[in-house]
Amino acid sequence: MSIQPVDVLYTAVATAENGRDGKVASDDGQLEVVVNPPKEMGGSGAGTNPEQLFAAGYSACFQGALGVVARKENADVSGSTVTAEVGIGKTPEGGFGLKVAIRASIPNLDEATAKALVEKAHQVCPYSNATRGNIEVTLSV
Repeated sequence: MSIQPVDVLYTAVATAENGRDGKVASDDGQLEVVVNPPKEMGGSGAGTNPEQLFAAGYSACFQGALGVVARKENADVSGSTVTAEVGIGKTPEGGFGLKVAIRASIPNLDEATAKALVEKAHQVCPYSNATRGNIEVTLSV
């Protein structure tokens, strides 16, 4: 898979101090959070962690993509939610990897229509495009 050219409309900038056990802040001051490893990984769990931040970003982005495809299809996705579950674990090669489960709840649509919209949103979402072929992403409604 080759990298596609992108006409950049916005660039987010964030800086981390002390990696997984420190803080992360955006250059505009809108985001500043303490990050700590989760207890399951031997950390204090006192702050957020990169996987939670990734899940938050992915779910928001996917919800936006769902809205884009719904408008094109004239489908009602009002009241819908998107949940992203981001898991981290060891790979067979000895490193670490991620896997993601995206779950959409679209109360105003039948299951077949909802599934079709979610599949289309997965083709539009920048997070989905960035992860495609790199990590396992499952979709459900």
